[in-house]
Amino acid sequence: MKLIILDRDGVINQDSDAFVKTPDEWVALPGSLQAIARLSQAGWKVVVATNQSGLARGLFDMDTLTAIHAKMRRELAAVGGSVDAVFMCPHGPDDDCSCRKPRPGLFEQIGHRYDADLTGVPAVGDSLRDLQASSAAGCSPWLVMTGNGRKTLQKGGLPQGTRISDDLSAVADALLQEI
Repeated sequence: MKLIILDRDGVINQDSDAFVKTPDEWVALPGSLQAIARLSQAGWKVVVATNQSGLARGLFDMDTLTAIHAKMRRELAAVGGSVDAVFMCPHGPDDDCSCRKPRPGLFEQIGHRYDADLTGVPAVGDSLRDLQASSAAGCSPWLVMTGNGRKTLQKGGLPQGTRISDDLSAVADALLQEI
């Protein structure tokens, strides 16, 4: 099974310091949906792993988050793509949960769900916590320069072996060429 794990905000859609709180605020990044479509059409299982502390902060509720993800799925379907599953952490930064990135809990849940060894599974993020969580789970971290990617690269401290790409489309191109 070919599996790829994607962060959501800053990788698939525009990120916001004020959080993506409504379906209208969810705006796909140029080329991201087409990249997911190319991967899913090539037989990849595309899974999203996302921190959604806006739930714990009371900025939106689960029905709204479901509506945001429904919009993402509709827009993906319109270009021939799909996301197999969305795993999310609903906790705030002070909740000390195991699923909030930079901890690897979401990735471990994904590995369990798919009965998959995550060693070498590409995991794409735009922040250091995305890369740290994926690396701790044994994945191959990819940093994209969308969202917070440029700031993340400038700060340094990336996990060993982190690959860097301009955006999700460039990651998809690279992975599809490696097959």
